[in-house]
Amino acid sequence: MLNVKYKSVSIPNNFWEYIVESKITLTICYLLILNNSIFLLKAAPEADLWTRWTKHQSNSVQKINHKQWATFLDRNLITNDKSNIYLVPYSRVTNKDRKILQNYLKYLENINISNYSRSEQFAYWINHYNARTVELILENYPIDSIKNISFSFFSFGPWDEELITVEGIELSLNDIEHRILRPIWKDPRIHYAVNCASMGCPNLLPKPFTAETNEMLLDEAAKGYVNHPRGVRFEDEKLVLSKIFDWYLVDFGGSTDNLLQHILEYSESQLYQKIKQYKGKLEYEYNWQLNEIR
Repeated sequence: MLNVKYKSVSIPNNFWEYIVESKITLTICYLLILNNSIFLLKAAPEADLWTRWTKHQSNSVQKINHKQWATFLDRNLITNDKSNIYLVPYSRVTNKDRKILQNYLKYLENINISNYSRSEQFAYWINHYNARTVELILENYPIDSIKNISFSFFSFGPWDEELITVEGIELSLNDIEHRILRPIWKDPRIHYAVNCASMGCPNLLPKPFTAETNEMLLDEAAKGYVNHPRGVRFEDEKLVLSKIFDWYLVDFGGSTDNLLQHILEYSESQLYQKIKQYKGKLEYEYNWQLNEIR
């Protein structure tokens, strides 16, 4: 009869601790992936009017001074890159220019915006959103993408964080875009005006919005984005659009036909003709890389 001797195997004291820690790590990774996947599927908040911000003075002649923002943009926005995307040299922003930006944001926060006309308010909210986004990047630099800025475990990016205070009320970037700008003005060109500091985003314009230039700049931004490959392009005979057009389809007419009609309105002649003849499916993509020049 075979005499088999069994040797007992001792389990290291930290073995079960390792297993538990590994399960926790895997669970965390799973939750992060799930959270990001949910964002990518849902992608964009709905326009949800915050009635508090509908108050305005239609006969007001008060003006908001955006000169500090103009100065910052003039010194820190690169508009001649070969990519034709306007870029910010975040690593090279001087302390002096950073102070100008911060003072501008303080100035905006001290304004009682409800006492201004609709056109002044529109420029105020667009400039406030864009300037705060630039400051947000500078606060967290160096980073590869604005998505990497997170204020809680389950957040995707910084957009829900209350970073701004206006008339004593704390606001997030999402509040400005989706609860003020989109539902009050109902203009799809808003998506070309707000800048999320990403290569796939419409350009941060070199001039501030003002009551007098709102319409001109909105059209300029729309034409610039639609006629740039990151906005609209043909690739291997397929029409590839920015995911902005997918995320906010409701703002562009709610259907593919209405979306394409909107795009045609701002397309240059060659692109216009190709889109008019196109019968295939649409594809979408977006580049979240930071809009930075090093």
